[in-house]
Amino acid sequence: METVEALVAHIQGLSGNPDEVSHLHSLLKQSEETLRLQVSRLAPFIKELDPAIHSLGYLYLLDAYSSGPISGEHISSFHGYFVGFINSCSIEQIRLVSEKFISLCKRYKDQVIQQHVPIQAVVPLRTAIRKIQSSSEQLTSLHPDFILVCLLSKYYKAAISILDDDVFEIDQPKDFFLYCYYGGMIYIGLKQFPKALECLHNVVTAPMSAINSIAVEAYKKYVLVSLTHLGQISTFPKYTSSTAQRNLRNFAQPYVDLANCYSNGKFSELEEFIQANLEKFQADNNLGLVKQVLSSLYKRNIQRLTQTYLTLSLQDIADTVQLSTSKDAELRVLQMIQDGDIFASINQKDGMVSFHEDPEQYKTCKMIEHVDSSIQRMMALSKKLTEIEEHISCDPAYLSKIGRERPRFDFDDFDSVPHKFLNGGEGNGFLLLDSSAQF
Repeated sequence: METVEALVAHIQGLSGNPDEVSHLHSLLKQSEETLRLQVSRLAPFIKELDPAIHSLGYLYLLDAYSSGPISGEHISSFHGYFVGFINSCSIEQIRLVSEKFISLCKRYKDQVIQQHVPIQAVVPLRTAIRKIQSSSEQLTSLHPDFILVCLLSKYYKAAISILDDDVFEIDQPKDFFLYCYYGGMIYIGLKQFPKALECLHNVVTAPMSAINSIAVEAYKKYVLVSLTHLGQISTFPKYTSSTAQRNLRNFAQPYVDLANCYSNGKFSELEEFIQANLEKFQADNNLGLVKQVLSSLYKRNIQRLTQTYLTLSLQDIADTVQLSTSKDAELRVLQMIQDGDIFASINQKDGMVSFHEDPEQYKTCKMIEHVDSSIQRMMALSKKLTEIEEHISCDPAYLSKIGRERPRFDFDDFDSVPHKFLNGGEGNGFLLLDSSAQF
């Protein structure tokens, strides 16, 4: 068992040569217990190391230093060590012990949350993600933690640079569930409901053999965002797991009932329902979203009017959708015109609203660029799916599984020409195959 002094000497002597880093790694693994027993003595030794050159050793010492409870006077030191390490550490060295690196980052995240300063972890965790990723398409175990600290610090925009990445590689299902759930909450905070709906939809429709609490909470918010943004809940797509389709609604019954009440279009009834279930929505921390659902019913009812009338007075709109005054109706209509929810004009003189058709002709440069961008994105996605399919088709584990599940007789076991033509007879020589047979 080496002393800390001897170990630090090894770190300083072996870190500079890539060929000797693997030997250093072995020494560090053997010395983990020693480091944990010497926690109180580690601070001076950490200062002797350069996080850019001695990244592997620095990580082991810092991991041991933070393995136990961190006293108040050492919190600021740990923060300084960690941030300096994350900013300058060698990617090649930390990827040798990626699990330890991730564990240290999570410990730091827990520390700043405990100290009620989650914003301190936003930049370091974003840097850590980029260093540990093999590509921007990989979802790491740090992704949910980063989104969470952005959420807790209400620094929503900081999360967008990570949420905008297309994810194709996932190590742990739980990381994906949390990443999409927290991402949905970030987009809700930014009022970007289409993006929020996409994230929550990914949670609800993800493969699952048993219901989990993340999916249940995501479904509750999925219902509320769907009502606010679309005015209805979309049916589950076919690829949704049978577990989710059978059980999610049962775990979110008040929200399903809320959607049914919303579909009636009566503001007073929806308001009464929300008041009767106020405690449930508060307990789920969804009361703010529920209030947005209630407010959106005005918009939805005004949109329904555009399907029936060409012109309507502001007072008639107020009476129909249960607004207090014609002035309230005017403000609602103006906001909807500004947001592009309806196409209309208001005659201030006689208080009449004229509804118009969508003026978009789909021939402007901006629209053409939007369509082209969508096409390019679909082409890139198609190419990626083809690559994934080719990779899976060559995977030994997949081929072995398919081999075990292959029917006893293969297509090649039978003559390709019916026997009646070979034998000159009239016997029934055709083999009927089930269209669902796997080959």
